[in-house]
Amino acid sequence: MARVLIGTSGWHYTHWTGPFYPSDVQAGDRLAFYASAFRAAEVNNTFYSLPRASTLRHWCAQTPDGFVFACKASRYITHMKKLKDAAETVPRFLESIAPLGDKLGPVLFQLPPRWRCNVDRLAALLAVVPPGQRCAVEFRDESWFTEAVDTVLADHGAAFTVYDLDGHTAPVKVTADFAYVRLHGPGAPYQGSYDAAALATWAARIAEWRDGGRDVYVFFDNDEAGYAALNAAHLRTLVDGDGVPA
Repeated sequence: MARVLIGTSGWHYTHWTGPFYPSDVQAGDRLAFYASAFRAAEVNNTFYSLPRASTLRHWCAQTPDGFVFACKASRYITHMKKLKDAAETVPRFLESIAPLGDKLGPVLFQLPPRWRCNVDRLAALLAVVPPGQRCAVEFRDESWFTEAVDTVLADHGAAFTVYDLDGHTAPVKVTADFAYVRLHGPGAPYQGSYDAAALATWAARIAEWRDGGRDVYVFFDNDEAGYAALNAAHLRTLVDGDGVPA
C-alpha cells in the first residue's frame, strides 16, 4: 500500500514550546517527541552545511523504525554552482547523508528564484542521482513550468515539487512514482495557519495520488507559532479519516 508521510520542515524550534512541545520537553528530546506524532521530517540544515555522521546516527537512534528524513540538498549545488559540476557535488552530498541508512527519504533540490530554466543542467543533475534514491525538485522560477522539464523529471523518476508560497501555488502535477508537497504558509512565507477548507483540499489531492499507488510526502514550513506542526497534525487526521495511515 502507498504511504502518506506528513510532517514539517525542521523540528528544532524553541518557539514551538507551548503550541506543540510540552514545557517539560528539553531541546535534546524534541526529535523523539516529534517522532511520536509524525513519521517523517524534512531536514533544512543540510542546505547550509554538511551534517556530521554522529549527528545523523543520533537522529536515527531517536526515531522509530520506518521514520523517514527527507534532506534538502546543499545550497552549494543549487544556488552557488547552479547545478554545474553535478557529477562532483551530488555524490559528495549523498555521501554526507548516507549515515541515515534506510531512514533516508527523498533528496530535495530547491532551485533559486530568478534563475531561468536550464534543461541541460537539470538533466545532468538527475543523471548522477543513483538509481533507487528518490529526489524532488522545487522550481522557484516559473520559466521551469514546462512540458520539457516535466519530461526530464519523468525520465529520471524525479518528482516535481508542488508548493504553496507567498499566496501562489505551483502547478499541481506528479512526474514520479511519488508526490512531494511543501506548504510554506497560506499568505506571507513561513507564516499563518492553513484553514480547514485548504487542508481538506490538500487531503483530497493526497487521497487521489495515494489511490493511484503513489507514496506522498507533505511538509509544512509555516513555522510561526507552531502552525506547521498543528497544520500537519490536522492534515494527518484528515488523511487517517480516509482510512490511510499517514
